[in-house]
Amino acid sequence: GFTRDPSTGERKFFAEYLTNAQGEDVVAGIRTPLHIDELKKNLPAVFDELEKIYGKLEKHYKDMLDIEFTVQDGKLYMLQTRIGKRTAAASLRIAIEMVKEKLIDRKTAIMRIDPGQLDTLMHPSFDPKTPVNVIGKGLPASPGAAVGKVVFFAEDAEQWAARGEKVILVRTETSPEDIGGMDAAQGILTARGGMTSHAAVVARGMGKCCVAGCTALQIDEKEKIMVLEPHAIREGEPITLNGSTGEVILGQVPLVQPELTGDFHTILKWADEIREMGVRANADTPADARMARKFGAEGIGLVRTEHMFFEEGRVQAVREMILADDTEGRKKALKKILPMQRNDFVEIFKVMDGLPVTIRLLDPPLHEFLPKTDEELRAIAEDMGVPFHKLQARNKALHEFNPMLGHRGCRLGITYPEIYEMQVEAIMDAACQVAREKVKAIPEIMIPLIADVKELSVMREMTVRIAEEVLKRYKVKVHYDVGTMIEIARAALLAHEIAPEADFYSFGTNDLTQTTFGLSRDDAGRFLPYYVEHGIFEHDPFITIDRKGVGLLMKMAIDSSRKIKKGMKMGICGEQVDPRSVEFCYEIGLTYVSGSPYRLPVARLAAAQATLTKKMKAGLSRATV
Repeated sequence: GFTRDPSTGERKFFAEYLTNAQGEDVVAGIRTPLHIDELKKNLPAVFDELEKIYGKLEKHYKDMLDIEFTVQDGKLYMLQTRIGKRTAAASLRIAIEMVKEKLIDRKTAIMRIDPGQLDTLMHPSFDPKTPVNVIGKGLPASPGAAVGKVVFFAEDAEQWAARGEKVILVRTETSPEDIGGMDAAQGILTARGGMTSHAAVVARGMGKCCVAGCTALQIDEKEKIMVLEPHAIREGEPITLNGSTGEVILGQVPLVQPELTGDFHTILKWADEIREMGVRANADTPADARMARKFGAEGIGLVRTEHMFFEEGRVQAVREMILADDTEGRKKALKKILPMQRNDFVEIFKVMDGLPVTIRLLDPPLHEFLPKTDEELRAIAEDMGVPFHKLQARNKALHEFNPMLGHRGCRLGITYPEIYEMQVEAIMDAACQVAREKVKAIPEIMIPLIADVKELSVMREMTVRIAEEVLKRYKVKVHYDVGTMIEIARAALLAHEIAPEADFYSFGTNDLTQTTFGLSRDDAGRFLPYYVEHGIFEHDPFITIDRKGVGLLMKMAIDSSRKIKKGMKMGICGEQVDPRSVEFCYEIGLTYVSGSPYRLPVARLAAAQATLTKKMKAGLSRATV
């Protein structure tokens, strides 16, 4: 039996018994047990004694218990007791009700909740009683479950969804151009990519189920068929994804929709009263920002401005800008983009009124925005009034062998300053506009991929110059900061040199992990699960921060920089907000952690537990002394 209902947490004895039984009868499922209420009818004295004992045990252990008992010749014998397993919903209810019953205090209640369980409450899941046919396995890139018909192109996902179909977008890998289709789909399945691949990061931001890096998956886009041996699934046939386990399931599985109860919000409120580290959201759109506030964000730790470029009607202007072969051509195209970006920032600032918003200037290599077919390229050539062959040559010239280590981040801003100038102007224009409407914008402009202080010096000078010009034009006061991402090992090692030029740091742990380990976050998913399974790595370093290497670099950067600037604001925006990473970030002194909106409840609870753990350790140390 259980001293409370392990499914719901209700304060009610939940037990079964079997007359004339050996334990094997129950274990083997040979006979069906009776409800405990039958014992009350048949042996009332035994039931009353059992009730007193389980109540006494629960008061002593101050938790919901799993008990085993037997009755022989009318005498009750207690066999064993232990802490009872329970569902996520039951875990919250039991903790809160035990506080009300004065069995435990709020701190104990918070420490008793597994932060990972909160994730299961926020996403659709399977009915565990339903049998499933698992046909493949990838990485559990974004939790939850999704059912839909297979489609292979983002455009198809949008069209099918528009006519009321539920779809699963299946791709070899996704790119920023697939955003519309990803948004329209119920879930995403990719053959390549790791836990911090584009598909994984975007899906988590949208709160969508995603299975990435399913290496056994073969996709024939031309024939519109996917193969997971021995199964071949054509476009329009249904599959089910389990983003919490990485399983790909044949056919449709019934889903259970999540319900966020008052208990969920109560625990998070208690956690917020205890935690000492801030929690922000990674959010790229006004809709993301609204979701972030709903889940308790205290600001935005990362706005990826490149995601704005793929909104409808924008990508053409972006491509014109990239394919232009001189500064004037780029500026002409950028004039079309500026009001679009400004309007996005206006809406984000309004949603986050009074909270800081860290905006990363353009980071990915330009080839990600380029057309992939001659047909698209011809359309741009026609719009620009440029010969097709000229654009074709320019398009080829922009492709790089290793673009993630190539012409991206601040390297773009230094060689094509007009791009970053446009973005800074759009940010400050938006901040000044909302200031006139009595909305408090707090922009933090972040320069990505710094490897040397000179890069940041050049970019800071440009940013301040443009910002001051805009402030002068509007004649309003807006406080802004200029900082950088620490995502290259050299920057972490030389952080003390960079600190004088930075108002804040944000650690981009995805790229810092890539460059420290020499791992591709998109390709390492092929072998990292094997490494973890066989004990070569304790954890996947793209999920949980590697304390020995990446963590050491972070700590060195923090300590050396705060000797230059005491109390310097520092955060993390690399999506590593699992409980172990949050605890580490608190230990090394980060100001805040930042992750996708749907991961904020986990981060809030984990941050509170990190605070309590540190205080508990400090108390034990004092007691030892």
